[in-house]
Amino acid sequence: MTLNVLSFPRMQREALQVASVRELSEVNQELRVEEDIRSEPTLAGIVGQSSALRQVLQLVEMVAASDATVLLLGETGTGKELIARAIHERSRRQKETFLTLNCAAIPNSLFESELFGHERGAFTGAYMQKLGRLELADRGTLFLDEVGDMPLELQPKLLRALQERAYERVGSARTKSVDVRLVAATNRDLEEMMAEKQFRSDLYYRLNVFPLRIPPLRERRTDIPLLVRHFTQKYASRMRKRIETVPAATIQKLQRWSWPGNVRELENLVERSVILTSGSVLSVPLPEKTNGAIDAAEVVSNFEEQERIVSILKETKGRVSGPNGAASRLGVKRSTLLDRMKKLGIDAREVKSDLMYSQAAAD
Repeated sequence: MTLNVLSFPRMQREALQVASVRELSEVNQELRVEEDIRSEPTLAGIVGQSSALRQVLQLVEMVAASDATVLLLGETGTGKELIARAIHERSRRQKETFLTLNCAAIPNSLFESELFGHERGAFTGAYMQKLGRLELADRGTLFLDEVGDMPLELQPKLLRALQERAYERVGSARTKSVDVRLVAATNRDLEEMMAEKQFRSDLYYRLNVFPLRIPPLRERRTDIPLLVRHFTQKYASRMRKRIETVPAATIQKLQRWSWPGNVRELENLVERSVILTSGSVLSVPLPEKTNGAIDAAEVVSNFEEQERIVSILKETKGRVSGPNGAASRLGVKRSTLLDRMKKLGIDAREVKSDLMYSQAAAD
């Protein structure tokens, strides 16, 4: 029997989605991947229905109607850019431009030019005029990601642009007006940076009009099944694979993970798993530890071991012990093999059942 989350009425569906890990263990059924999650209401591609996420989206709806500056706070990989896009899409500026500038990715020497633009001949190598992100986002929304990495010497210029809605291109004395809604984001502690004189307090208070904390994945674990299904659909479609289900044991283990890299880490893991999966069931051989970032090499190594054990079990028709059992063929003790099978999510009965079904279909 398979659990189809979308086949239940709305109230029952929400009750299932906020079930605890213990309750999911009792259900002990698979998550179907093939259901179309596009029927679920989403905002800017945000997937999830946990109470923690719903609270954030309620605040997004409230602040989007204004032109207030929003400061998104949260760990790396929590989806701050998606939240910024959601604010833009719910604002009166939704038909205008949404631009992103990652402050951590721009060299200090080029940052002013990227933000404000420059005139031809303003500096060596400036062979033509360039419009800055601020000007390109006029009447729209500018998302400053990793704003805590903005060069200290440029922070007063950004503050002036926000307060006076005016700026000058590099190499120009002409002041230009601009109408931009600013959304900033950081995974750093700006208050601590202020105390250490690494971030200007006046800019912080100008950015901190409407602070919004994005919860880490470990605080919205009930969203993990939906996210796994979403990413499995996404990458299976790209790779032209047909992956239909995710084992319940896999979902339970994913929900116990600490996820220091948050949604980005989960997405990367699912993409790797889709690459490695050859059948219709998503194979996610997670490392044994449940804290710390997931080591891709360890995942691949576990997958190779899983494939080897399953292959031997198919040859022995699911038999683990005995002279011709899988343990004997692998040269290990029965208890050792059973322990590895448990940790890798391998069930000898399922292997035997799948083998019998395949043989019956062939006949």
